[in-house]
Amino acid sequence: MMKLIVFLISLITIIIGFLYFFTGYKSAFEADQQCHYEMRLKSVELEGLGCDHDLETNQWLLYQKGINDQPSKVIERYRY
Repeated sequence: MMKLIVFLISLITIIIGFLYFFTGYKSAFEADQQCHYEMRLKSVELEGLGCDHDLETNQWLLYQKGINDQPSKVIERYRY
């Protein structure tokens, strides 16, 4: 019974790892292009959108600029 539980936990960990590491964009360029594309699409419904590159987490961020000294809000993340 214990071996089955260890096997299932290992299998779930492998699946989650696979999904995390292989579902992002292949390069920063692709993530950048997608961010700017969606920024143009969403600019019709949302104001003050921008894209920024986060070097620490290897992702591009689509964000909405804060109003009245409020912090910016991340709309979408594009991992690569």
